[in-house]
Amino acid sequence: MNEPNDVTQDTVFQGRVKLVQPGKGLRATTDSLLLAASLDVKGGGHALELGAGSGGALLPAAWRLADVHFTGVEIDAALAGLAIQGISKNAFQGRVTLFTAEASAWAKDHENAFDAVFANPPFFEKGRISPPDNAKVGAYLESLSLKEWLKAMVFTAKPRAPITVLHRAAELARLLTPLDRWGGEITVLPIYSRPGQPANRVLVRLRKGLRRGDIRMLPGFIVYEDATSNQVRPAMQAIREGKALTWC
Repeated sequence: MNEPNDVTQDTVFQGRVKLVQPGKGLRATTDSLLLAASLDVKGGGHALELGAGSGGALLPAAWRLADVHFTGVEIDAALAGLAIQGISKNAFQGRVTLFTAEASAWAKDHENAFDAVFANPPFFEKGRISPPDNAKVGAYLESLSLKEWLKAMVFTAKPRAPITVLHRAAELARLLTPLDRWGGEITVLPIYSRPGQPANRVLVRLRKGLRRGDIRMLPGFIVYEDATSNQVRPAMQAIREGKALTWC
C-alpha cells in the first residue's frame, strides 16, 4: 500500500482513544471494537495482535487494559506508520510497540512469548471474490492462508494462553478445523448485525495446548436493536464506551 492520500484523525470510546486512519480501506469498525472488547489479560501481561492495520483494535485494547503491554505486527508499512502515529497521540509509547513485518515470518522468532494473542485476519481467499480496490486489498484478501495465520497465532502464544480471532461466520469450519487440534476450551460467540438475520461474524477463543474438548457455542451477540434503525443495543453501546465484552 502506498502512503494514503486521504488520512483522517478519528476517535473511539467517546473521544478517549485517538486513531490515525486511511480515509478508505482498513479502518476501525464494529469488528475492531468487538475484538478489543473481547480481551481479558492479567495485569503486567503482554498481548500480541497479528495484522494490526492502523491500530483500530490495538489502540482501543491498550486503552482498556492499561496495565498490559501490547505488540502489533503489520505487513503494510503505510498502515504501520499510521498505527505508530496513533501510539504517540495516545501516549502509549513504552507500552505499545509496532513492527512492520509479515506475520508468519515475524512469529518464527517469538515462540511461546505472549500471554494473549488476537487478530482479525483478512476475510477472503484469493479468487473467491472479485478483487476490491487497492485500498481494501489488505483488509479483504488473504496474502497468508487462514490456517497459516492461525498457526502463527498459536505459535507465539504461551502454553494455556488465550487466542482470540474475529472472522466471518461463514468461515467457522475453516477456523475450527485447525484450532481443534491446537488447543482446548474453544468458545464461539456468533455476532449478528440485526435480529432475525444470519450471523455475519464470529469471535472464537481457545487456550493453547489444552486437551481437546467440547466446543462451547454461546448465545448470539446482536449489534442493532431492529432490522432498520441505527440504534445499537445496550451491550454494543457499552463496548463503544470502552467496556468489556462479557463472555458468559
